[in-house]
Amino acid sequence: MAHEVSAKIHTKVVAHKDLEVVVKSSSAGKLGTLLISKGNIEWLPRGNSVNKKRMTWAAFAKLIEGQGKTAKVKKAVKKAAKNAVPTAK
Repeated sequence: MAHEVSAKIHTKVVAHKDLEVVVKSSSAGKLGTLLISKGNIEWLPRGNSVNKKRMTWAAFAKLIEGQGKTAKVKKAVKKAAKNAVPTAK
């Protein structure tokens, strides 16, 4: 199942406005909106403009470490090697 995820980024650092991440499913439409702030993380389910679920970052870390599926981290390609221009001798 494919998902569409879009974000509204108001600033480089999350300070006074939440970072909003809208999550949509190709089959079910909008699933909800994830609100990320410096103090906590919140989930606003679709069709619900009043009641959101709030969790502290410490509680989120504990939840994802206990319930999250393990996945390997992909190594990043070094920008210097990727953008290197061969020199002629």
